[in-house]
Amino acid sequence: METKAGPLAGTKIIELGGIGPVPFCATILAELGAEVIRLDRPPGFDGGIDMDGKYNLLNRSRKSLGIDLKNPQSVEIVLRLVSQADALIEGFRPGTAERLGLGPDACMEANAALVYGRMTGWGQDGPLAQEPGHDVNYISLSGVLHSVGRAGEPPTIPLNLIGDFGGGTLYLAIGVLSAIIEARQSGKGQVVDAAMVDGSASLMTIIYGALAAGYWNDARGTNRLDSGAPWYNVYETSDGKYVSIAANETRFYHNAVKLLGLDADSLPGQHDKSGWPTMKETFATAFKSRKRDEWVELAAGKETCIAPVLSLTEAPDNEHLRIRQTFVNHNGIVQPAPAPRFSRTPAQIKSPPAAPGQHTDEILAEWGFSETEITALRESSAVR
Repeated sequence: METKAGPLAGTKIIELGGIGPVPFCATILAELGAEVIRLDRPPGFDGGIDMDGKYNLLNRSRKSLGIDLKNPQSVEIVLRLVSQADALIEGFRPGTAERLGLGPDACMEANAALVYGRMTGWGQDGPLAQEPGHDVNYISLSGVLHSVGRAGEPPTIPLNLIGDFGGGTLYLAIGVLSAIIEARQSGKGQVVDAAMVDGSASLMTIIYGALAAGYWNDARGTNRLDSGAPWYNVYETSDGKYVSIAANETRFYHNAVKLLGLDADSLPGQHDKSGWPTMKETFATAFKSRKRDEWVELAAGKETCIAPVLSLTEAPDNEHLRIRQTFVNHNGIVQPAPAPRFSRTPAQIKSPPAAPGQHTDEILAEWGFSETEITALRESSAVR
């Protein structure tokens, strides 16, 4: 069967360089086949990650053009690139792109069908729009952080996955792609306002529904999916490691109880919340009787919804993930492979992270700038 590199092949996207969710969105779109050009600012910009650039995996799979957006000539460069692109994505505070001369009005005047994707923490408007913040602040406001953690303990910070990358990156990607599809039908572009506080709230849709129904308790660590339930939890094993259990359904619950060597009739009812503390103690004692990998071996094929809690260094060596090639070794660095999978137009890591400005001349030439123009732009320090 004929294949091509990614379902977004032929799509062109301009990325105004930043940190966190916007670069990751650019990575995803690039590995799905889009041609993404990253516009990197001059040295001295606080990129947020103090390490060798080759390890900044959020910058993989696309080329970098070094540009000084404060140089007046750079605005004309960007607008010329924009005129050929399907979308532009940026993560500045509201109003910053406009002050640079690269706001939606200017860009869409150059290309009426352009999709202008904007990523912020608080959104383009509202009382907090101009306030600084980070992932943990956004998920604090949307109710997410309050809901994560064990009963009687402070909220647990779930890395920066929910605000930055779940509520940010993925909603920006969905919004931009949706708008590109619509623009190809209407010939008109539009602005996509992706706010991490909005996206993280959206991720909580099922929980807010359960809360309204009286099914969910607003006290964290007391519900079936937040460590409240004994059979949806994490337990330490005899070797100091951990296993997770997610035996929600009755059948899986009974299978797990049997595997643990317990008598279901002697335990409180599965959904009897008053008996959960006692059941947790019983489960904890049982799991502490064997090593983690012994439990995993015993649970194989038994439909108990028990899995090992693997470290970052262990996960790539897991048999299932190894067979599926969930992790790959690219350029000497073990890293997650692109997702999701496509049967005919597979996604792929195109290249390791580019150094800022690594492809400046190459990009300008490919996008129609003459050699004379490129030389002049370098002499003016508009590009580097």
